[in-house]
Amino acid sequence: MALTSACDLGTVSSDLRRIMSQCNKRGLRNTVTWAAELDLALSDFVNDESDHMEDVDVMDRKESKKYALAKSYFDLQEYDRAAYFTTDCQSPAAKFLHYYSLYSAGEKKRLDDIAEISPPMDKSKNSYLKSLRVTLQKAHLAGTLDGYCLYLYGVVLKKLQLEKYALEIICESIEAEPFLWGSWLELATLISDRDMLNDLTLPDCWMKDFFLAHTYLEIQMNESALEIYSKLIEIGFSKSTYIMAQVAIAYHNMRDLEKAISEFQDVLKIDPYRLDNLDIYSNLLYVREMRVELSYLAHRACEIDKYRVETCCVIGNFYSLRTQHEKAVLYFQRALKLNPNYLSAWTLMGHEYMEMKNTSFAIQAYRQAIEVNRRDYRAWYGLGQTYEILKMPYYCLYYYKQAQQLRPYDSRMMVALGEAYEKLDKLKEAKKCFWKAHAVGDVEGMALIKLAKMYEKLNEEKQAAAAYTDYIRDAEAKNATDRDELCHAYLYLAKYYFEHVKLEEAHENAQKCMDYPETKEDAKTLLRQIAARRAHAEENKNTASQLKAQTAANQSGRLSPMNLTFTP
Repeated sequence: MALTSACDLGTVSSDLRRIMSQCNKRGLRNTVTWAAELDLALSDFVNDESDHMEDVDVMDRKESKKYALAKSYFDLQEYDRAAYFTTDCQSPAAKFLHYYSLYSAGEKKRLDDIAEISPPMDKSKNSYLKSLRVTLQKAHLAGTLDGYCLYLYGVVLKKLQLEKYALEIICESIEAEPFLWGSWLELATLISDRDMLNDLTLPDCWMKDFFLAHTYLEIQMNESALEIYSKLIEIGFSKSTYIMAQVAIAYHNMRDLEKAISEFQDVLKIDPYRLDNLDIYSNLLYVREMRVELSYLAHRACEIDKYRVETCCVIGNFYSLRTQHEKAVLYFQRALKLNPNYLSAWTLMGHEYMEMKNTSFAIQAYRQAIEVNRRDYRAWYGLGQTYEILKMPYYCLYYYKQAQQLRPYDSRMMVALGEAYEKLDKLKEAKKCFWKAHAVGDVEGMALIKLAKMYEKLNEEKQAAAAYTDYIRDAEAKNATDRDELCHAYLYLAKYYFEHVKLEEAHENAQKCMDYPETKEDAKTLLRQIAARRAHAEENKNTASQLKAQTAANQSGRLSPMNLTFTP
């Protein structure tokens, strides 16, 4: 762990303010905000009075004026003008602003050209990226790109889906400028699993811990992420709204809804106007059916900024909870007009189309979510459900497999995969899935009964009886009301014990079956058979007793007819 209780928080604060200054000059607003929030969280621990930040960018007077004008155009989103006025600039900040203005101009034009959001976005329109890549590639070969320009070069390569090269360039960017948070975030999107993460060679600085925790969340290693965030909180970041929100997301991923909601509420107490991650908070309120709280959150977000994507998603969830699915879709579409790459909106819109039984539009939405982020297990799972409805089991199996690989310890994914195998008559594979779902902690309480039925179908009677017994015990402890499953379990056990001549257990389970109309007749038949077998056993017992008595009498010395000796 790079960051420990012995870490110099003064150095961390100084690094944060330097990166704020450098990123502000380059128009990297998201990193500026992130660093500023962290620096504020350290205000109780760090004395800033003696700190002096050295400005490493040196510009001559004319270039300084050009830069100031271009930066004002950039802030007004007049990116072409900003790029034009920085064409010949040589200072690091001005040169980056030139490249970034070209990139931002192309992105703005691409987004403006998207008239409809339903069909997949046409990547061929990103022609501006190719020319920008050529320019940056030449500069890279000439060795004139600093850490910031390398970051932008990596982003361009990633947009062009040259992910292998993007990974190399972004790692190079991090080596050159280890405190640029944007580079770490881009790197996180390229990491597919823990092995890939472990293979990276990264600078050993305090920023690495924030990256590791963020990446662990992305690849669903939530416990590992929480461990790092807990240590960061202990050493001085307890008031960081960013870390608090990340902890809430970790609990959300782990399905610990109470803790997740509590963490988000704490975030809003510190920063009541924060909209970041509110769409996730609204998902939690939706799942818990907290209508009043979700209604308040929707109104509050709308008051703060009704044109933020998070606000649109919150309102969409609000309408979805009220089963007004058409209105919900309208707000998710509005979010996507604001940001076509906003993952949550695509996934949530897919869910709404599913509710509306519009499978073709649901498939489009889920596919677009995967285009934005292939690690979104919800989109893969949604596609699996959609093809299940369409009765296309092989497609269904493929998508559930993808979802399960992204969430290997989520019982819901395992149960869905098991059901897909079952429909394809691959019972042994289905059995393994249901067993694993039960072993990792069954969230929905379905794995055990499905596992028992698999054992039953495979004629593994002993295992089936044990699974049904465990299911009944759990169901009774939780006061479960799934009558169909319970009565089937009681009936199976009654028959199983009857066949193995355990009449007491058979009678007990058969009596339970009498409480259910579905199994009442079978139970009556079985109880008669049990009574007959008991009577037969009693009769055999009496016969055995008589024989035993006769044998005892013979052994007592009495003469039997065979012992008599005839005397003439």
